[in-house]
Amino acid sequence: MPPSMAEVHHLLVLSYHLQHPSLYSPEGLAFGIRLLYDFIDGEKTPGEVRRQERTQVDSGKRFWKIKGTPESHGAYPHPVHWEMTARDVIVGGPENYEENVKAWARSLLKSLRESEL
Repeated sequence: MPPSMAEVHHLLVLSYHLQHPSLYSPEGLAFGIRLLYDFIDGEKTPGEVRRQERTQVDSGKRFWKIKGTPESHGAYPHPVHWEMTARDVIVGGPENYEENVKAWARSLLKSLRESEL
């Protein structure tokens, strides 16, 4: 993976999962939303978030699951209108990949805010 793609990988994975909330547990979805706010509004890096959240996400100490199951998975209380999807990132081509992933993450935050989440 080229360095520029690696720099936004966390946003790509997070954005995909937030648009497919059942991949998360209910607690994982809430945590993912908070991560998006930290990355976009707080301009935090993945390293900063890992240090800040180390004890909360440590699988040996965490009392909640990140991954959703058929019995317990994340869901939004009402439909969310997404302005962008992974398809938009891909259609933009590799030359625009980094900026398109960032734009996707920003659009998700905007959509979540508009949905009051």
